[in-house]
Amino acid sequence: MRASLLLTMLAYSAFSLTASANDELSTTLPQEPSYQPGQTSTETTKVIILGSGHPAPDPDRQGPALAILVNGSAYLVDAGTGIVRQATAAAKNGYPELRPPNLGRVFLTHLHSDHTLGLPDLLLSSWVFGRSAPFELYGPKGSAIMIENIHNAWMEDITIRTTGFQKANQTGHLTNVHEFSAGPIFEDDNIKVTAIAVPHGDWKQAYGFRFETADRIIVISGDTSPSEDIVDACNPCDLLIHEVYTREVGAQPDGQGIAGMNWQRYFSNFHTSTEELGKLATKANPGLLLLTHHMQLGLTSDEEMVSQIREHYDGPLQIGVDLGVY
Repeated sequence: MRASLLLTMLAYSAFSLTASANDELSTTLPQEPSYQPGQTSTETTKVIILGSGHPAPDPDRQGPALAILVNGSAYLVDAGTGIVRQATAAAKNGYPELRPPNLGRVFLTHLHSDHTLGLPDLLLSSWVFGRSAPFELYGPKGSAIMIENIHNAWMEDITIRTTGFQKANQTGHLTNVHEFSAGPIFEDDNIKVTAIAVPHGDWKQAYGFRFETADRIIVISGDTSPSEDIVDACNPCDLLIHEVYTREVGAQPDGQGIAGMNWQRYFSNFHTSTEELGKLATKANPGLLLLTHHMQLGLTSDEEMVSQIREHYDGPLQIGVDLGVY
């Protein structure tokens, strides 16, 4: 069952937001990014990690976000901190699909802050720098109100840009929000997208994705504890992009770093350990297991993290790096 939600705001420049909701609804060590300066895209599907980080601030790893590039079009997944600057960096390295005016669609796994802090930048900067079509956002229930609040927060900015000397276009600041539940959620000439419900602690709406193109099947876990549905969505797939935390992180004493935090209970309910991921990947049988949102917190080296996964998985494996191309 689908419901349509039209949110209209008046103040010189109006926001129009549409929400459609479906109620039922190998190497073993990290690699340098595989792009070369001046490289240009081809028709082969590519994945670019725009941010491999997690909530802990790390200047070397931006917030969770990636781009799937197909036939000159970009399909973004999540919108962590730094997404537009990272996309611009990738564009300068030969991927013009990721220039700001071309950033017009994103799929959100869930609404945790580290996955959405870059949304205002993504929605507004891509418009300010040339996008004229309304932005298309696909997200779980709650996405529409989040976008409405973002638009409210920047109402004065948009009013000035559209009515003042800047004369920005009148349509690029609009956002069409498509709320979804598990199942097929998008298809065009390049790609088919299926949402996969995943267990992520207290979150009632958390998803992974399966992207199918003419030449690749890509499965993205999102934030999740071990999920048989992710295994089934891959088994096999060309690329499984999965989050992970290390043994040392999961064994931290309660309250360490964050007052009142029950570390073992939190990580076991919200995320996937190296041991669990190794077993899961063996069943999923991906062409490549790519780690992102990998949580080491300075307690575990890359080599140790890989070694822990290798206790249960001997297939192709890489640690995702920001601006890496796969």
